[in-house]
Amino acid sequence: MNSSTVSNSPERASAARNRRLLMAYTAAIFVSALLLFSVQPLFTKMVLPRLGGSPAVWSVAMVFFQSLLLFGYAYAHFLMTLRNRMVPVVVHLALLIVAALTLPLAIASGWGDPPASGTPFWLLGLFAVSIGLPFFALAANNPMLQAWFVRTGHPNGPDPYFLYASSNIGSFLALLSYPIVFEPMFTLHTQNLMWTGGYVLLIVLIGICGVMLVRSPPYVPRSAASEPAFAPGWLLRARWIFLAAVPSGLLVAVTAHISTDVAAAPLLWVLPLSLYLLTWVLVFQSRPLIPHRFVLLLQPLAIVGIVCLLAVGSERNLVLTLVGHQLCFFVIAMACHGELARTRPAAQYLTGFYVALSFGGMVGGLFTGLIAPYVFSWIAEYPILVVLAALCRPKEQDVPPFMAKLARWSWLVVAVAALAALAPLLLGAETLAFMREQMVSAVAIITALIVVFVVLLRADRYSVAALVAIALLLVRLYPSEDGKVDTVRSFFGVHKIVTNADGAYRVLMHGTTIHGAQRLLNADGTPVQGRPEMITYYHVDGGIGGAIEAARERKGGNLRAAVIGLGAGTLTCQNRPGETWKFFEIDQSMIDTAADPKYFTFIRDCYPDIKPVLGDARLTFAKEPDGAYDIIVVDAYSSDAIPIHLATREAMAIYKQKLAPHGIVVMHVSNRHLELSSVVVGIADANGLKSWVFSEDSGRDGEYIFSTTVVISAREANDIGRLADDTRWTLTAARPDRRVWTDDYSNILGAVMRRMRDGEE
Repeated sequence: MNSSTVSNSPERASAARNRRLLMAYTAAIFVSALLLFSVQPLFTKMVLPRLGGSPAVWSVAMVFFQSLLLFGYAYAHFLMTLRNRMVPVVVHLALLIVAALTLPLAIASGWGDPPASGTPFWLLGLFAVSIGLPFFALAANNPMLQAWFVRTGHPNGPDPYFLYASSNIGSFLALLSYPIVFEPMFTLHTQNLMWTGGYVLLIVLIGICGVMLVRSPPYVPRSAASEPAFAPGWLLRARWIFLAAVPSGLLVAVTAHISTDVAAAPLLWVLPLSLYLLTWVLVFQSRPLIPHRFVLLLQPLAIVGIVCLLAVGSERNLVLTLVGHQLCFFVIAMACHGELARTRPAAQYLTGFYVALSFGGMVGGLFTGLIAPYVFSWIAEYPILVVLAALCRPKEQDVPPFMAKLARWSWLVVAVAALAALAPLLLGAETLAFMREQMVSAVAIITALIVVFVVLLRADRYSVAALVAIALLLVRLYPSEDGKVDTVRSFFGVHKIVTNADGAYRVLMHGTTIHGAQRLLNADGTPVQGRPEMITYYHVDGGIGGAIEAARERKGGNLRAAVIGLGAGTLTCQNRPGETWKFFEIDQSMIDTAADPKYFTFIRDCYPDIKPVLGDARLTFAKEPDGAYDIIVVDAYSSDAIPIHLATREAMAIYKQKLAPHGIVVMHVSNRHLELSSVVVGIADANGLKSWVFSEDSGRDGEYIFSTTVVISAREANDIGRLADDTRWTLTAARPDRRVWTDDYSNILGAVMRRMRDGEE
């Protein structure tokens, strides 16, 4: 054996050990992140039926996940302060094994129905009791394994942040694959078993990593050449928290914004969260794909983009809503997270850095998911966070003297803009009306100033934030809606009560979707007297009105009717003397709004003795006696954020069970973004019911009488009376190639694709 071979043997052994270390730790961190972020949409979807499919469920879930992430990071930070490397390995493996004993995932038994108030805190408790332990164990893995990796003495140990990118790649893939692969292909039960198997695999991988750590030579701390060796100060830590809080809060706000008008479903939850995680992947690369300076140049344009989208009201355009808001959010999050990557500390302060990041993430989530809904009557948190995003910019450096002189005048421009924005409030009705007409133009001027401030003047971030605040104030003070606007907010969303400019109609809206409307004035301008007319989707000539009248004729007597969803109370005017009508509503604020005659008078004039049943109809309606109703109207879909659990095979089984002989189920499925008719036909067929679909454009939108899509399901054709011969109603068979929605399976992506392919009905 020659001398060169002898000398190279230890080097080869060391290189092989380093490769094994890198493979093991990368695999463990990747699998951990995959599990951590796939459990979020998985378990939240399991919980969703308890809370009526509200988009706020995901907001509160994000608060829970972010909070537990902080506790997991703090636990990892504490363990890594211990000098004995064996203790963290043993303690953490023991925690993982104990948590595995609680699997597979399940909603905690004995957990009652949601309360009438304090729903977010009830939901946090449900999450904590059901999945708190396994999620806590997973949350600690990322900082813990990175700290272990540093202590193995691997050559890349001084700068282990590339493993954070690996973690976020796993998270990104988990979230992206859930709505595209797992949700359409597998039931919740199968997903749960797959997740449990992955958790067991992770314990094995972490055990291997622990053994490698214990067998490693003694660790001597050292810093990467490019990193400071000094401990980070409190001001820097506070900056980390702020930079983490803003995009975390924006994540929840953007998700709520887009899911309100489409559906409360994993598909819409994971898109913003996937982008959020992708930003972490990109900024913590050894050589970032997108230069940070370029992102900082784009950031003010992204802020301007959100301001403009809010000003023009982009929600009616699905593509613009999904792409516009999320693209702007992505750039803002990239800028914030890029600043965090730029100011990250040396490896020995790694776990403290992650604690600061997770604390900021929790603060942002708490503000948006729990505090804002109780403090604001509208979605004020979104524009507030957009203003704070401007403060996330770094302090301008090396500004040329002439630019610095010009920038000193920036506050004068801000003051003039503020005065111009507020003046119309004091100058009379004509000026106020003019400002409302020109609001979008005024916002465009302010946004142009923002770009000039940042790109040309390189003004300080505070003056830029002030201009952003003024632009958003214009959007709020001078809304594009004609007439008076009141807002009511609850856990289930923000409802707007809009009285149009001429006072002829009052409209109840959730997002951009109309829940109901009332005519206040006749064509000659005189007030409407007597029993209010049923308009919007409920006109007597429409699908719902026709179905109710047909059921009444077929029975030849008084109806016993159940209605799921109260809205503005329009259908209370279908109640006739001697009939029994019972309404089921999940949102107390909706009941209060419909019953308040200063908003709507349907209940006062048609059914003053109404006693709506409060709670999720899937739970409350199941308690009704069997065979009790001649007609069941499911009207919970007039909002585009649909409660999926009311359109499953099991839900239809409950409706059928409550039907009297010859009774019918009427489901209102008008929807701009989802094709739901075939879903209802499928779940009815699975329960032995036939279905007829009504879809007609009234051509009377100007009178607030809209086109509707309605599905009647009944045992026999005779049960729907004269509608069986009505050409507007089409007997529709279930598609054998289309999977039936169940409590264990739904496919929102397929419904979206069908609507995009077939167009609006």
